[in-house]
Amino acid sequence: MNEQDLRQISAAVATAENSTRGEIFCVVANECSDYREVPIAWAALAALAAPAILLAGGIHVTVPDLFNQGWTSDQVGEVTQTAARMAVAGAIMLQAVLFVVVAIVASIPPVRRFLTPRSLKRERVRRRAQEQFFAKGLHATRERTGILIFVSTREHQAELIADEGIAAKVDPKVWDEAMSRLISGIKAGRPAEGFEQAIGMCGEILTEHFPAIPGDNPNELPDSVVIIP
Repeated sequence: MNEQDLRQISAAVATAENSTRGEIFCVVANECSDYREVPIAWAALAALAAPAILLAGGIHVTVPDLFNQGWTSDQVGEVTQTAARMAVAGAIMLQAVLFVVVAIVASIPPVRRFLTPRSLKRERVRRRAQEQFFAKGLHATRERTGILIFVSTREHQAELIADEGIAAKVDPKVWDEAMSRLISGIKAGRPAEGFEQAIGMCGEILTEHFPAIPGDNPNELPDSVVIIP
């Protein structure tokens, strides 16, 4: 988002709050986690699956029939043990190399994001949103009417958290349409428009339950958008 987008969103927040005692706060994060465990998990999975895949593909160690060549049972046993040790060592080496290669490739940011399960992204976005809700003081408004609109650009996900004052009066599904419009605007490359529509809907809901009182409607939280890494 550019500076014009940020000013547009801030203006939308100010307009929405003119008619309500509630507070709307917007936070945009670049990415909610580095997901370090994802490359490790995929590398471990590839390394563990490699031997089974090789066996399923018909690749295995064979020892020729040495008895027909005059070898004694002791000699055949020794050769068999050596072949088995070499096979195990080769499998371990293959697993180690595969683990390192997959871990490196999966650590490339676009690849890592592609391999990260959507459920994990959702959990991290929700956790980061909750952290920001308390860090920015939305829980400390006079009537507990703060609403956080949180967007993570890398995960392409958004979260809305309403404080208990407004949450007690509104069905959680009411916010779904606001979030749908926000996400649609972001996907269409018009984030400011998406934010404006979501903020407008939140403002209407807040106004319905917590209308502004003339002369007693302080602006408890900044209207500007907060950008975090």
